[in-house]
Order: sequence, then structure tokens, then C-alpha cells
Amino acid sequence: MSVLEIRNLHASVEDTEILKGVNLVLHTGEIHALMGPNGSGKSTLAYVIAGHPHYEVTEGDILLDGESILDMEADERARAGIFLAFQYPVAVPGVSVANFLRTAVSNVRGYTEKAREDDSSVIGSNLMPMREFRKELNRKMKEFNVDPSFARRYLNEGFSGGEKKRTEVLQMAMLEPKFAILDESDSGLDIDALKVVADGINKLATPDRGFLLITHYQRILDYVKPDYVSIFYDGRIVQTGGPEIAHMLEERGYSWVEEEFGKSKATA
Repeated sequence: MSVLEIRNLHASVEDTEILKGVNLVLHTGEIHALMGPNGSGKSTLAYVIAGHPHYEVTEGDILLDGESILDMEADERARAGIFLAFQYPVAVPGVSVANFLRTAVSNVRGYTEKAREDDSSVIGSNLMPMREFRKELNRKMKEFNVDPSFARRYLNEGFSGGEKKRTEVLQMAMLEPKFAILDESDSGLDIDALKVVADGINKLATPDRGFLLITHYQRILDYVKPDYVSIFYDGRIVQTGGPEIAHMLEERGYSWVEEEFGKSKATA
């Protein structure tokens, strides 16, 4: 079992404090939903865990299996087992989904590092062998309901919201992280696309993987059942419980959270 632990985490951007003492422990095999209003700092937390350079950690720590990851670059955190699915995945014209995934998988699985150690001059030797990669990619595209034509398309260029999120699930399936942080993966999806994305998450929710599922709404939790639900407000977690927390928020909204915990001044 692996553990991702966030201890008293404070983080700022351009001298504005956004995270104000976040504490959270996530084990592999668990799904932890994080819910909160706009501007509470949920996306900032996701970016800080993943190692986005725009944010400065001013206090606290992030531990993976007892070791701090704060000094790791984003790519090092990915190799250590951290994955971030973006709320708004960017398009990368000229780079096919297949080429992007082959490069990412090769780096995460150590092919690139091994090639450096071998000092090999063979072109492409730092990448996962094409035949092996294609076989795995085709199998996982079928398993996760991704059209085979996606492999040839430029990454996210011209993709609908649902296609972008399916591609994010495919990336997660190929990279096989220990911990996946999903930043509003339900954002902008119709019900059919939501079900496909939720099905992919459920297939990947094994005892060897933990999920931090960030969302505004309870609807994705109708399909992905969380072990824990936390309310995130004004840069910190203010309440944690079971799935009943999500149902309460669906019924009551977030106004009572502001009344109970004070007016938020944070921006995500």
C-alpha cells in the first residue's frame, strides 16, 4: 500500500496565499472526493501536488510513501507515480496522441533514463519499442472505449469536451500511476460522456491506485463511489465524511459552508 500525505500545506501565487493549511491522507485503493465552490483553491491544490512551477509552497509538505516530493520537478513526480488530469486539457497541434503517449510512457517507465545510461546512439532507442507500445495502446483503447482513430489525431486539437476527458483517462491507463488527481473531470460533459469517463475511472480504481477526485457537483459520484468526501473552502479542508457529504451539498448548496466557515477570499 502506498500513501500520499499532505501536511499543513500552504501555497501562494504572486504573493497571494491560496492554500492555507491543507491536511489530507490518501491511500492506494481509496477514492477521495474533494468538493467546494469556485475560488476555494481546489485546482491550486491539484497543481501544487503535481509540481506546477507557478505556485510557491511556503509551509508544510507533500509526502509520497514517507518521502517529501517538494524538491521534485513535475516529470520526476510523474515517474514517482503522480498523475494529474486537467480540467481544461490543452491542444498540442502537430503531436499525435500516439506519439505523445509513447514519449510519456517511455519516460515514466524508465526507457529514456536507461538509454542515457547505455549512451546508445540508435535513433528511438530511448522509447518503448513500437510493437510493444502499439499492442498495449490498442488493447487499452478498446478497453476504455476510445476510438482507434484518436491515435492519429493531434492531441486534443478539435476534440470535444468528452473526447478530451476520454483521452485523459487513456493517458492514465497507459501511465499507470499510484495516485491520480482528477481536476473536475466531469466539467462540461453530457451524460453519455460522463458515464464513459466514470466507467474508465472505475476500471482503474484498483487496490494499487488512489484517486483524489475534485468536483463541484454530486452527479459524477452517482457513477464513481467515493470512500471519503471532503469540503474544501477558503484554501483548506473544513469537513470530511462519507458519501452523505456529497448528497448534503447537492441538497443545500455551498451557501451554508460560507456562513459556517467564513467568507472565502481565495482564488483558484
